[in-house]
Amino acid sequence: MASKALVLAGTTVNVPAELEPVGTFLSQIRPEWQAKRLVQRVMALLPVDPSSACQRLLNAAIKDLKSKIVIAGIDLATEAAKLHKLPPVTKADDVLESYSTTHTLDLAYRMGLLRRSEWRRLVRAYDIRKDLEHEDDEYEAQYADCIYVFSACIEIVLSKDPIELIRISDVKGIIESSDKASFTPDLLEDYGRAPEVRQTEIIRMLVGVARTPKQPDIVRQNAVEALRSLEPLTMDKVKITIASDIFESLQGQPLQPVHMKIAASIGAVPYLKQRRVSAFFEDQANQLKKISPCWDNYSRHADPLNAIDDYGGLAVIPEDQLEYFIRWMTRCYLGEKGGYGTWGRNRPVFYSDVAAPIIKRLFKAGGPKLRPVLEAVAASKSIAELVSYKPIARRLEGLRDLTGDPDNT
Repeated sequence: MASKALVLAGTTVNVPAELEPVGTFLSQIRPEWQAKRLVQRVMALLPVDPSSACQRLLNAAIKDLKSKIVIAGIDLATEAAKLHKLPPVTKADDVLESYSTTHTLDLAYRMGLLRRSEWRRLVRAYDIRKDLEHEDDEYEAQYADCIYVFSACIEIVLSKDPIELIRISDVKGIIESSDKASFTPDLLEDYGRAPEVRQTEIIRMLVGVARTPKQPDIVRQNAVEALRSLEPLTMDKVKITIASDIFESLQGQPLQPVHMKIAASIGAVPYLKQRRVSAFFEDQANQLKKISPCWDNYSRHADPLNAIDDYGGLAVIPEDQLEYFIRWMTRCYLGEKGGYGTWGRNRPVFYSDVAAPIIKRLFKAGGPKLRPVLEAVAASKSIAELVSYKPIARRLEGLRDLTGDPDNT
């Protein structure tokens, strides 16, 4: 059988040609482990006892993974173990000395140190190692076994440096700055990679700051902006947890603007009790009824419309409340026939300059969900009379364009 000479870490051994790829994997091992002579020991075992070489390499990978768990944080390991019913972790030695291989793999996965695909590869490698450990005449190590174990252990664990997961203090330092909260791409990437437990801790901290009146206004606003920045990267499970936290904090009381603003910023409105959400927007509709949508009332338009944007926009308003908001905004946006007066001779339509850009933003964000309601409003007698005037009709078409085609979503 053809053999191949491998030279790594000053050691030369002849191995079957089929095991040549192993050399590529071994060369990727971090210097920290090469200094422990792991490569030399594995190389010495490979030609004579490939099963033991696989076992030694997997043992090193598990030991490395335990160290990475400790570096990532015992607090996070404690919460992950509790949440996923793994053996309790209260100190580093619980992981370093007491955790089995299976539990170590599971804990690293639950903490976010391993992706699911990586966890599954390592579990398979461990299954192979168990077979090799008890091999008999019916099962002997195959070259494919060695290559699979080597590739999984080295590519996923032994070639990668330890990582420190994003800390709550990292985010807290940003929102407590006197400047507007801004996250670097690296920090956003770290947050998106963080496990559910750490994301939940960070979001709960931000929600707590945003809800605390004693905090300076700039810090509270930064907390809300941070929630909005993190929302696309936040797991749905975390959003559900935050919605549950908000519900419990109400203690039977109605939703308040601060609750809706926070829930909207993190994308948790769909997970709130929709009966409470409907009641909240019913109250907002009643307040809007006190404000005329006519263009000459423009000075009162910005605050209620911006508030709706803060509460999640038109897309989160329940259907039983949505029509009134669409009707009011459509009437406000369309305006009335102009073309008269000193300042209006060259303006064919009088409309609220303050409200128009906010309404456009709300309709665009609401998308196709709004289109059927808009069409129902447009068919009403009052709106039909307005759009008989072509310049106003063109403004209605503009709203239709913003909502898109509901049949092509």
